[in-house]
Amino acid sequence: MSDELRVGRQWAAKACNDLLDADNNLASTMVPTDTVCFHCQQSAEKMLKAFLSALGIPPPRTHILTILGDQIAVTHPSIARVGDDLVILTPYAVAARYPDDPSSTPTLDDAHEARLCAANVMNWIRNERPELLDAGDPVVLRILAINASYEKQ
Repeated sequence: MSDELRVGRQWAAKACNDLLDADNNLASTMVPTDTVCFHCQQSAEKMLKAFLSALGIPPPRTHILTILGDQIAVTHPSIARVGDDLVILTPYAVAARYPDDPSSTPTLDDAHEARLCAANVMNWIRNERPELLDAGDPVVLRILAINASYEKQ
C-alpha cells in the first residue's frame, strides 16, 4: 500500500467514525441535531481529504467543502454530482457550534438531510476510489449499510 493510500485510509476511517456518531445520535430518543449536522459535515470533509491524500495532494486546512471539491474536480469532474451536497453541508462546520448563529439549531429534517448528503459524498468516493474504505472494518460495514438505506429514499 502506498503512503498516499495509507494516509487516505486514515482520513476515511475518521470520516466513518463521524458518521457512526451521527447515526448513533439519530437513533436516540433525544436527537442533538446540531451535533448530527456537524458530524455529517466533518465526515464529508474527511472523505474529501482522504480522496486528495490518496491522489498525493496534501489537503488544505479548510472546512469549506467546495474548495476541496474544486481541487478534486481537476482530475475527477464527476464530483459535480455531489456539489449540492457540499454546499448544504459546509455551513455546519462552524455555524452548528455557535449559539448566536440562526443556523445553530437545525431541525430534525435538517439532520436527516445532512446525513443523506454525507452518504452521497461517501458513496461517490466509494465508487471512484473503493480502496479508501476498509471493507473488513465493522464500522465501515455498518456505515455502508446505513448509507444504502439513504440511497433508497
